[in-house]
Amino acid sequence: MPRRPLIAAALALVWIAPPTVRDSSILVAAEPAKIADSLGRRIIDKELPRQQTEKYAAGKVPPLPQATTPADWERHVARWREETFAKVIYRGEAAGWRDAETEVKWFDTLEPGEGYRIRKLRFEAIPGLWVPALLYEPAKLEGKVPVVLNVNGHDAKGTAAPYKQIRCINQAKRGMIALNVEWFGMGQLRGPGFDHYKINQLDLCGTSGLALHYLSMKRSLDLLLDHEHADPKRVAVTGLSGGGWQTIVISALDERVTLSNPVAGYSSYVTRTAHLSDLGDSEQTPVDLATVVDYTHLTAMRAPRPTLLTYNAKDNCCFASGHALPPLMDAARPVFDLYGKSDALRSHVNEDPGTHNFEKDNRQALYRMFGDFFYADAKDFDPAEIPCEDDVQSAEALAVPLPEDNLDFHKIALGLMKDLPRASDAKPQAAREALREIVRAREYSVRGERAFEEAAEGGVKATGWKLEVGGTWTLPATLLEPAVTNAAANEKPPLTILVADEGRAKSTGRVEKLLASGRRVLAVDPFYLGESQLTGRDWLLGLLISAIGDRPLGLQASQTAAVARWARQELDAGPVEIVAVGPRASLFALVAAALEPEAIGDLTLHDSLSSLKQIVEKDITVRTVPEYFCFGLLERFDVPQLEELVKPRAVRKE
Repeated sequence: MPRRPLIAAALALVWIAPPTVRDSSILVAAEPAKIADSLGRRIIDKELPRQQTEKYAAGKVPPLPQATTPADWERHVARWREETFAKVIYRGEAAGWRDAETEVKWFDTLEPGEGYRIRKLRFEAIPGLWVPALLYEPAKLEGKVPVVLNVNGHDAKGTAAPYKQIRCINQAKRGMIALNVEWFGMGQLRGPGFDHYKINQLDLCGTSGLALHYLSMKRSLDLLLDHEHADPKRVAVTGLSGGGWQTIVISALDERVTLSNPVAGYSSYVTRTAHLSDLGDSEQTPVDLATVVDYTHLTAMRAPRPTLLTYNAKDNCCFASGHALPPLMDAARPVFDLYGKSDALRSHVNEDPGTHNFEKDNRQALYRMFGDFFYADAKDFDPAEIPCEDDVQSAEALAVPLPEDNLDFHKIALGLMKDLPRASDAKPQAAREALREIVRAREYSVRGERAFEEAAEGGVKATGWKLEVGGTWTLPATLLEPAVTNAAANEKPPLTILVADEGRAKSTGRVEKLLASGRRVLAVDPFYLGESQLTGRDWLLGLLISAIGDRPLGLQASQTAAVARWARQELDAGPVEIVAVGPRASLFALVAAALEPEAIGDLTLHDSLSSLKQIVEKDITVRTVPEYFCFGLLERFDVPQLEELVKPRAVRKE
């Protein structure tokens, strides 16, 4: 055999070290199988990331304070309302939407049954976003009568859902004015642009997506109370599931609501950490709500106004009565007692069918509330449901004309992002502090514990680490060190921290190249990635992290920066290079490098976003990448501005 191929083959097995290693040193080529085996060794229990997230979130939910007098309690309530509006709902452009004029358009009137009529209408929740609704009126109207806002849950039939029509017909036949309003993503507002997880696209732009839901409810109440026959002392709201959530939110925050009946719509955030079935969509878990109030607070804020909490014993969706109801009643009962209004707080548990429903038994519980609090002097009031199944109309018959260019969540976000980020002349340190606040960065300490240690073989030495971060999080990490052939092995080669969207276990190729270049590699799985993935409904836990005042992106960046500081000290490294593989890892690595100019050196990003606007342009939702939707990040920073904060260190993109 000719000698030349043999020489070439031999040279392929070794690599001459860079200047950081003595010239006489020879690195032994690491075997991919050995690298893969070391990276794939599990270090933490599969359930640990979820358990730590649940514990952390539950510990951050504010407890309900005690009050000794109604005046003391009302001071709390006034502050909670003010802060919820200022810090959660009316943020960014939403403050302007709040003050906009509401346009209403009326259409034809239906008379499908005896004793009532249905008037079709639409109104603007915000300028350009029209919501269809149906106003059920008694055939004969005299004087002032009760009004009821009937909000919808996650039912594709929307306002045409039979159980909702029956409820509204019964209200009208009893002399009440009932508004059946469409909910985003349901009925006539179905469509990808109204996916509830897309309100977080607005959050990224610094405007509260929750405001769209709240303003739709507020405008609905405005409509009802503008009716010439509306009695402002008898105003009710009720709805199932997402409608139950809408009910408690508007009923707690809007003092005009005198009677409230949320049905299987919510539970405490603390309850949700133990019952993942209760973790709700983006509107149920809006950014920063739990920094002000929990749903226990919202329930107790109803005091002393009549409130019926309806839950289902065998709920096959969420908020089953056994775990959801008791904490809410326990929180609210002492406050109602404080006012001497114990009878105004009631609960109803449906046993038949007991599933997720607002059927006859639950509806009749509502009618009893109407009788006791709206018609207390009417001796002939009968809470039994009035049969009206034959009056139920088709969706086509109830349809309200909508403009073809009606806005939706995604269109609104596209409009908001056009002029972002806003120009800023802040100096690097001031910009860095602004970024720290936006992502809610933390200065975590790290304690390392060896999980395993393997002698050098196959061209590499491997050490597994459990990194306890901030006394809260446990991150798995694998340190891989290239093998060398002489005494120069005592020198510590430069260190690279590797983070990857797919996790360290699938990063063999990247690690192999870094080892071949003479570098040590610390492959880490921060929050949400690799071995740190959350089991079960992970995006909902990501929403919960934002609701309690943190940000998933900030957690990832803070963990990465903390690991870099630890590695610099404990692994005898200078400023460490970070290599991030994938758009998710690249974003939090970029934020970490911007926030940590001392411990983090150069940055190499693979397949990174070129702009945060791509998130909205590609119509990504929080369900797929929760950390992208950091509230207000795009309002102040885009990728180029983040890269500026890393300079003079290098940011390489590959």
